[in-house]
Amino acid sequence: MASDFAELKLRQLDVTLSRWRAADLPARPPSGWLKVIREALGMTATHQAKKLGVTTSTVTRLEISEADDTISLGTLRRAAEALDCELQYALVPKQSLADTLEARATTLARQQMAAISHSMALEAQATSRETVEAQTRALAESLLKGSRRALWRER
Repeated sequence: MASDFAELKLRQLDVTLSRWRAADLPARPPSGWLKVIREALGMTATHQAKKLGVTTSTVTRLEISEADDTISLGTLRRAAEALDCELQYALVPKQSLADTLEARATTLARQQMAAISHSMALEAQATSRETVEAQTRALAESLLKGSRRALWRER
């Protein structure tokens, strides 16, 4: 039952994240969104500083820290609100979470099968490549049915 719930949560999250992946959003401008939007609005750094309750030099530092990837999310959210914007934040996996789990299970299965195949070959009991691949797929499926945490443990 818990496994079914975890699988449902994974599928729902994959659907949500696939929409982000499909959105094909533009990359952040080199100078950062804060500065680009402020300038597009014709707003001075002084005016934004007043809205934020900080100094003009602080606004400049915020814009630089966003461009340098050193701004905190809370600070970025407050600065965005001063521009009448909302901060939307997501980690967008490059592939579906299910595909990531499958790839990890396959990698582990190949590692385990390589060790077994090596030992078997040393004992002159090597099996065909097709048999090894079939066993690897079966092991990967077994790993996927087990604990997801086990997929990430260092061996």
